Amino acid sequence: MTRTYLPGILAMAAIVVASNILVQFLFGNWLTWGAFTYPLAFLVNDVMNRVYGPQAARKVVWVGFAVGVGCSLIGTQIMGEFGPLVTLRIALGSGIAFLTAQMLNVFVFDRLREGRWWRAPLGSTLIGSAVDTALFFSIAFSATLSFIEPANDVSWAGEILPMLGFGPEVPLWVSLAVADWGVKLALALLALVPFRLIVAKMTQPIA
Repeated sequence: MTRTYLPGILAMAAIVVASNILVQFLFGNWLTWGAFTYPLAFLVNDVMNRVYGPQAARKVVWVGFAVGVGCSLIGTQIMGEFGPLVTLRIALGSGIAFLTAQMLNVFVFDRLREGRWWRAPLGSTLIGSAVDTALFFSIAFSATLSFIEPANDVSWAGEILPMLGFGPEVPLWVSLAVADWGVKLALALLALVPFRLIVAKMTQPIA
């Protein structure tokens, strides 16, 4: 792993650590503060892919995954009001979702890299974030997958409520997932500006 990739590695690690901390704090009824930092991982992934190629992006993803696993292991040892801050289902959901979505992001970006400059970062992030959200929330909270950790009572997440407070009635975890994905979509669009600026800065010729 070359020194060239160090900024991307540090950025990915910082985002993963920050998101694991901020996910403990609520923002309104449907989100946590971690929802606003985690999508930046896709920005780092895309910048590394555009500047250094898919192999470099995958290396950065593996570092982020390792840091995430470390954070999860630490979280399982910290007791909160209702038990460990990180349960087995949350740890599995987080790890599987991150690795799958980020690697998919690398693949899609690479397939779209020859198109208009915005197609690769936007398309890969939209697809990756959708997979990330679906995997994490279903693994962590769906009643169908309760066999993963039978001792972990997540019945609260299955409470039937109007989606986001006003839509059709669905399990609570579906509303949480929809809100989370909505943030990811918004940030995917906003991230196009820093993506363009950062890539231009990193690829400009040295005088």
